[in-house]
This record gives sequence, structure tokens and C-alpha cells, in this order.
Amino acid sequence: MVGEGVLHECLMHNHVESILVIGRRPCGIIHPKLEEIILSDLSDLSSAENQLSEYNACFFCSGVSSIRKTEEEYYRLTYALTLNFAGTLSKINPDMSFCYISGAGTDSTEEGRLMWARVKGKTENDLLKLPFKKEYNFRPAFMKPTKGLKNTLKYYKYISWMYPLLHLVLPGYFSELSQLGQAMINCILYGFDKNILEVKDINSLSYKK
Repeated sequence: MVGEGVLHECLMHNHVESILVIGRRPCGIIHPKLEEIILSDLSDLSSAENQLSEYNACFFCSGVSSIRKTEEEYYRLTYALTLNFAGTLSKINPDMSFCYISGAGTDSTEEGRLMWARVKGKTENDLLKLPFKKEYNFRPAFMKPTKGLKNTLKYYKYISWMYPLLHLVLPGYFSELSQLGQAMINCILYGFDKNILEVKDINSLSYKK
């Protein structure tokens, strides 16, 4: 859902000239700006090295839920996959900026009780150690889906009617998926003075022109 929403914003944005999607299966979108590379193993970027050197930003939107997963499994799919991908990318193109989709409640100390929050925290911390030009960690919470996209999570469809009220009562936990995509683009265009962007930062940065 997040990847599709961010891609949608990039395709519509006038300052985004070219997009390369790397995934395990086709995204199903045809657009003049868009190229695709399908890899069965996202940890092996050797076949894409020449193309990756041409881009100035990576928006890493891959992620899984921790529900019904052991810590070992979640660590492999969250930390190991992300750091392997980012580590290879930083060697190929160190002038690139890397944007990681993390999540509200991530534990930067890596010592809290919530397994997923510790793993996300370690992922954020170790991404910051890589030699990218810039590295940003985005921590969205509840996001209103972008209308018309295919990959909206089912439970979002049932609770989206509550969005106006929840946004009014708890504005620090609610944003729109479109705002996340716009904030990521603006982060590359204008920079940002924080490496970790909470919901209020995402919402604020999304309006910058």
C-alpha cells in the first residue's frame, strides 16, 4: 500500500524526472517516467548496478507486519533485507539520499519491550551509519489511503470514514498517504534538519513548495 502510494506521488510530481522500481513482481503500472527491474532476491543488486548509479534518491518502501512472526523472522525480513539492500546501494551510489519507511513508536534505544519497535530502531540506527549523502527515517502512523489505488489494506477501507474525527482529535498520529509521498519528495528537493521524521514533521514537510 505504502509503496504504491509513494510511487503515485512521484509519477505526478513535476520535479521527479525518472523512476526505477525494484521489486519481486511487476507493479502493474505503465508510465513514461517509469522503468522496472524484477528481482527474485532483493538482496542481490548485481544485475542492476549500472542503472542504480543514475538516481539521486531511494525511497525504500518494503516492509512486513510483525503479526504472527517470530523475532528471528521479523529481523530477517525487516533489518537484514533493508541493510543488505541499502549497504549495497551505498557502495554503488554514495551520492544518493536514502529514505526509509519506519513507523511511529519505533524504539531508537533498541531496548524496549516491543519486538517490532526494537528491530525497526536498530534498522534506523544502522542505516544512519551508511555512507549515503543523506539518510532519512519516516515514521508514519495511521494514513488515509489514496483513493483509487489497488493495494489499500482491507481494514483501512472499513475505518477510513473515521479519519476526519481522528485527525481532529489526534493530529499527531494521522496523515494521508499522499502526504508521506510528498514529504519524501520534498525531503530530497529541499532537505530537512532531522534524520527522523515523526507524523507532525511528515505533515508539515508535505506542504512545502
